[in-house]
Amino acid sequence: MAERVKDPRAERGAAVVLGVGPGLGLAMARRFGRAGHPVAIVSRSDTRHERYLAHLAADGTTAIALVADVLAAEQQAAVLARVVERLGPIEVLYFGPAGMAPSDFPVPIDQITGESALRALAVVPRAVDAVASVLPGMIARDSGVILLPTGLSAVRPMPPLGNLALAAAALRTYAVTLHAALAGTGVYAGSLVIGGGIRGGDIFEAMAGHRVEGLAGSGLDEHRLAAVSLDPHEIADRAWRMATARDRAELVFSVLD
Repeated sequence: MAERVKDPRAERGAAVVLGVGPGLGLAMARRFGRAGHPVAIVSRSDTRHERYLAHLAADGTTAIALVADVLAAEQQAAVLARVVERLGPIEVLYFGPAGMAPSDFPVPIDQITGESALRALAVVPRAVDAVASVLPGMIARDSGVILLPTGLSAVRPMPPLGNLALAAAALRTYAVTLHAALAGTGVYAGSLVIGGGIRGGDIFEAMAGHRVEGLAGSGLDEHRLAAVSLDPHEIADRAWRMATARDRAELVFSVLD
């Protein structure tokens, strides 16, 4: 059994970021870490964990990194159990896996089939599983935060995103309905609707890295790309403030508005 990691500064419960990446996931981990939570970051590979942990250590945050595919039910359950074993009760859950394989690229809404819809919607049961794993303990302790990010197609018709829009809408509806159900308890649930590339994230970096080949011809150079992207640290700070104030069910971030 792994020895529990103790944070001498904090009496707060653990914050776990499922599906951490170099953009928004890491920003969330750092923001809740600065608020006094020991942090667990989880991703499918440990390739970048050393760098992530270095950022968290520089912030003064006690943190651990674990490997699991959180879209696989058994792996997700096992890794959440390990977080509790290492850091104690989970007080903050951020569910943000976002990696896409080529077979997961959007199918336009007028071309989707039941199969492509089910493929996109597969993320929803895993989000529900994650919440179901931590919610009873949060309710018993009368303290907790659940944040579920989703895409802009959840609230704005975006036909090219097709099957992914169905999953986005489902996650958003789940979050805001959970928010209503938990009113009057010590547990907060909220939706983060993200409409734009996240600076520092994998998709943004891939676009910026290929600007000479793909973006230069469109006139979208590095500076214009940055202007139509979102700052992950601003999103994380506003999400933390929303979860602290608990006065609304969601925040929408869009480069289109």
